[in-house]
Amino acid sequence: MRVLLLSLCLLCHGLVAAEEVRLTNGEWAPYLGARLPHQGVASRIVEEAFALEGIKVKWEFYPWARSMHLAERGERAGTAVWLLSPEREALFFISEPVVDSTYYFFHRKDRPLDWQQVSDLKGQQLGGALGYDYGADFQRAESHGQIQVKRLSGEEQGLRMILAGRLDAFPMDKVVAFALLNDKFSSAERAQMSFHPHPLRSDSLHLMLSREVPGNAELIARFNKGLLQLRESGKVARYLLEVQQPLSLAP
Repeated sequence: MRVLLLSLCLLCHGLVAAEEVRLTNGEWAPYLGARLPHQGVASRIVEEAFALEGIKVKWEFYPWARSMHLAERGERAGTAVWLLSPEREALFFISEPVVDSTYYFFHRKDRPLDWQQVSDLKGQQLGGALGYDYGADFQRAESHGQIQVKRLSGEEQGLRMILAGRLDAFPMDKVVAFALLNDKFSSAERAQMSFHPHPLRSDSLHLMLSREVPGNAELIARFNKGLLQLRESGKVARYLLEVQQPLSLAP
């Protein structure tokens, strides 16, 4: 009897564990962040989509490189949220799009930027965040020395260097830039900032589940099912609208 009870306990424990997924995450407000409401809007979408399939998410926040490394090796089930690439598709099961992201060049109003293609940026002092991919044309021009790009440790630093006149332009997701400007900068600083309406790149961001973890092929299918249900309910659109704050010029 004791052996039977022990077996049942182990079985039950396995079933409970199978319904919890450990995912890595990073800091990119308002999409992702350990201290944000719901850990950020992208995290909220991922968590609620899984919940519709009866799966609980356990988030673990790390620097981006470590988040990716843990998921690649299968030490965690997966990681959220990332751009697609052939290299990542070889290592991960990729979800349907969780959120969309569009990058624009931010600049000072008194130093307007005029561009339509990357070659127009020659001679400009541009910034970029370390490890960020700004699209094939930008990356190619940077690697070939056709444009000057100063890679920085963070996006806030890039915006402050624009205000200081040390950079002409810095590419950012508009939702992220507005959130950062509203949170970290004064109304006088915000009033100096603008962005060029021509997008640098526009992409979807995805949940990625490691191919090293057994059962993840089924898990990504369940996630996609929950995500579709969440979208059809109108909640995804509502959640995204809630974080798309305008640039506040009020003190």
